[in-house]
Amino acid sequence: MPKEIGGYMELENFRGNELYGSLHKFNLGRTALVWLLRNIEHRRVFIPEYICNSVPDSAEAAGFEVVRYALDGSLEPVWGPAGEPGRDDIFYLVSFYGQLTEEDILKYHDRYPLMIVDNAQAFYDAPVSLEGIHTIYTARKYFGLSDGAYVASSIPVDYDSMETDVSGGRISHLTGRLEENARGHYGEMLAVSDSFGSETPKRMSLLTENLLRGIDYDYVRQKRCENYRILQNLLPDDNPFNRHMPSAPFAYPFHHPDGVELRKHLAAQNIFVPTNWSYLLKKLPEGSLEYEWSANILPLPVDQRYGEKEMRIIADAVLNYSI
Repeated sequence: MPKEIGGYMELENFRGNELYGSLHKFNLGRTALVWLLRNIEHRRVFIPEYICNSVPDSAEAAGFEVVRYALDGSLEPVWGPAGEPGRDDIFYLVSFYGQLTEEDILKYHDRYPLMIVDNAQAFYDAPVSLEGIHTIYTARKYFGLSDGAYVASSIPVDYDSMETDVSGGRISHLTGRLEENARGHYGEMLAVSDSFGSETPKRMSLLTENLLRGIDYDYVRQKRCENYRILQNLLPDDNPFNRHMPSAPFAYPFHHPDGVELRKHLAAQNIFVPTNWSYLLKKLPEGSLEYEWSANILPLPVDQRYGEKEMRIIADAVLNYSI
């Protein structure tokens, strides 16, 4: 079909630069993982228990045997009956709340030469460019987007044989919240999230790629850091997920011994804090660290929509709660 000329205008085409414009571009983090695993000639991957269930599900969808491992109080792996990864296994390493450093990655790489680094909660951390290290980024965790993911890998991607995703039908909850409120469009957001389970690896949509060119990445980093520091001062807390300042925080992970009820208290004041990851509360025993973290670590929002006023509202609401 010949290119259309004239008529009404489409969404403006932004001319800025993506932060990771040179990396492989996919529709979703989970489908990026499926693509990556299908292109690695190994059949077993070691994945932490404390992770979104889409990760092990995607690995199994790619035909891999999944071995789960626990974490200790310093976020170091605790190997189970299968032992530690061998040289023919893939070690899936997660940067929880941006706590993984380049030194950590290099340390693990010395022992486990084939690694996937999950930077869903560390979007601004640059990939470590060494043979055997592959890094996944999920754009919608940091920005107002319906989808979008990047992969840093030496494995080439064949876009010619890959369908390009279409995102226009997924953004009503984003535009609805922008112009109205979150409550009225929450169901739409859930429906979009549910639809991701049937998605296959595709090239990032033109809409998402365009929107990523319109983001002020320096501003986003600055606001997230400022807001994190404010909460850090107002709600000082020592837990494994906030031992050092992230390069651009995903959230402020705050521990509370009654986290489930505190979330309800905050929601009643229009402060919405998710549970990462709620399925673990049914799967794991209460005595496990992963159960405790899922129930009682609250990822308090510090993103670029907010400033000091909102951080003080959050802190006051937390401090005014009593068990």
